[in-house]
Amino acid sequence: MENSLPALKIENLSVYYESTPALEGVSLEVADGDYLGIIGPNGGGKTTLLKVILGLIHPTAGSVLVYGKSPGHAGVKIGYVPQIAQMDRRFPITAFEVVLTGRLGRGPKPLHRYTKADREAATQALEQVGIAELAARPISALSGGEFQRLLIARAMAAEPKLLLLDEPTASVDAASRERIYSLLGELSRSMTVILVTHDILAVSSQVRSIACLSGRLVYHGEPKLDANTMNALYGCPVELIAHGVPHRVLGEHHGEGGADCQC
Repeated sequence: MENSLPALKIENLSVYYESTPALEGVSLEVADGDYLGIIGPNGGGKTTLLKVILGLIHPTAGSVLVYGKSPGHAGVKIGYVPQIAQMDRRFPITAFEVVLTGRLGRGPKPLHRYTKADREAATQALEQVGIAELAARPISALSGGEFQRLLIARAMAAEPKLLLLDEPTASVDAASRERIYSLLGELSRSMTVILVTHDILAVSSQVRSIACLSGRLVYHGEPKLDANTMNALYGCPVELIAHGVPHRVLGEHHGEGGADCQC
């Protein structure tokens, strides 16, 4: 998979909500076929960045190009898995019907009818994420991990060149989390993947490159995190917890007046 155009090119991007900055002066280029992890604190602008790429939010300043085209352009196929699905799990709809909605694009047309190609794409997407046997099951009967893979299948039904995911493992158990990371690794072989996550340890071992975002772009490059990067990102030493064991990546320090700083 090679493309002369970068999957994503962002130059001097700023987004303000009224007078409050969400992003300032962000410049970022993502190569076609990359698997990028984006980490950063809450309120650091990660979800805002994804929504700008999708064309859901217009930047205050700067430019964004997705495969050389403006966000929202009909010729740009992007799959999106939101952080929290705006879906009532009690709604009487099957897994297959949910995945079919991924074929609607920017929204259904009057008297819309799914084609044979739509149904084939939905079936293939369910097979890709490993839950084809659940196609006829109501979504209320799915586990958290199954439901999250269903949302990935819905995004895949659009046959995207670029897949965006916002915290896809935030609400699943450890076994489901491993399945999802394994799935994303497989998908990244045939498309560009951008993953927003708080799972620092996992993302550094899964992705090909990493971006650290805290209103501004703190770091972009290989998935190796050092003390200076983490300090710039979070503003103080960070405890990385793996299997219940804390790992300090920065040295001890004290806040003003000698008080300990807990991050």
